[in-house]
Amino acid sequence: MREIPGLPTTPPPVMNEQASLMRLLGDDDPSIWNAVREKIISLGCDTLVWLKPCRLSPDAVLRRHACSIIRHFERDAADSRFMAYCLQDGSKIDLERAAFMMAQTQYPEINTIAYAALLDDLASELREWVASRDQGAGFFASINKFFFEEKGFIGNLENYYDPENCFLSKVIDRRTGNPTSMCVVYFLLLRRLGYSVNLIGLPGHSVCSFGFPGEELYIDVFNLGKVLSRQDCIEHLIRCKHEVRDEYLAPMSMRRALARMCGNLEQIYIQLHQEANASRLTRHVYALTR
Repeated sequence: MREIPGLPTTPPPVMNEQASLMRLLGDDDPSIWNAVREKIISLGCDTLVWLKPCRLSPDAVLRRHACSIIRHFERDAADSRFMAYCLQDGSKIDLERAAFMMAQTQYPEINTIAYAALLDDLASELREWVASRDQGAGFFASINKFFFEEKGFIGNLENYYDPENCFLSKVIDRRTGNPTSMCVVYFLLLRRLGYSVNLIGLPGHSVCSFGFPGEELYIDVFNLGKVLSRQDCIEHLIRCKHEVRDEYLAPMSMRRALARMCGNLEQIYIQLHQEANASRLTRHVYALTR
């Protein structure tokens, strides 16, 4: 082939490296795959330009490995967006948006608009369900029947330390979660209906509260919506050897509720010895509590 003046006769080093990495990306040997993965990640997200077409490759191994690295970069980008959100003024934090952003740090592909629509639909059904009920015992019984019996939400006692219990999208999908995430779903549904409901962060447990004339009632969403009085909550604090402090029974700000969600996940990652993930959540907690 005739050389064209002014053009290189051999591929530049970057293209040679890319071609080599592409070849090795299809190798199923774990040691080679791990080395290639680390190398590509070290080159940064510019590699997405040539990684994304690999998702259509007829080579199944190449497709799987490319998707794994692409997912890493997408999670990293979602984590950066979430951190920026955590750092803003607390009064600007929308808990629903923030909780879905937190979920995207693990599941970047989720459609947050679709999940918000699911919550809208659940709230619409609940509105019809409680329309004929009075405020009081019948009101809570109606909500509990809808939330726990009809829709199947239940606290995850069997696998309490599953990380998926902390991600709002997964709690909606699986209808189970930890005390804080269950309360967040309950809170988001009732707030859509215009009810005055708050999140309460007891030490080691979260509940929701409703204010009625002359009485404050607390709802233990994790335990099938058990209705508690203020005195019941105080007795819980005493049983668990905590001080009885007004702040424990006061509504959490959206920033504090988000910090609790992140803190729960941080502790789970610590228990699972996932140091990198735990460190990432530690940064989020710090940003929210600074």
